[in-house]
Amino acid sequence: MDPKWNEDLPIYRQLRDRVITMILEGVLNDGDALPSVRNVAAEYRLNPLTVLKGYQELVDEQLVEKKRGRGMFVTDGARKRLMKNERQRFLEKEWPEVTATIKRLGLNAEDLLKSVNADKSSSGIKKGEQE
Repeated sequence: MDPKWNEDLPIYRQLRDRVITMILEGVLNDGDALPSVRNVAAEYRLNPLTVLKGYQELVDEQLVEKKRGRGMFVTDGARKRLMKNERQRFLEKEWPEVTATIKRLGLNAEDLLKSVNADKSSSGIKKGEQE
């Protein structure tokens, strides 16, 4: 986790968001243990209650489960549920803005595909390969 905090958002919320990012990116998988509240608090010099509040939000969202005496663990299917929600959010909120920008700039599908293919070739990814 990155120790830099955004002043505009409560730290507990940023912790929650960072764990969600770790799940989405596959850093944390189903059944994996989250770093302990004490370790996170000590490492980032935070109040343990702040860390616990961020973790509790994940429990409330059923992305993490508490196992008494053992810690907190990513629930089965958490990544799948998060991906579904993120895709829906993207399609409803971000995609309309992207398409408006594409139209405003007069871009077409061919221009966009050329750009994607150029990015892939410069990063060493061959056509048809997935990242």
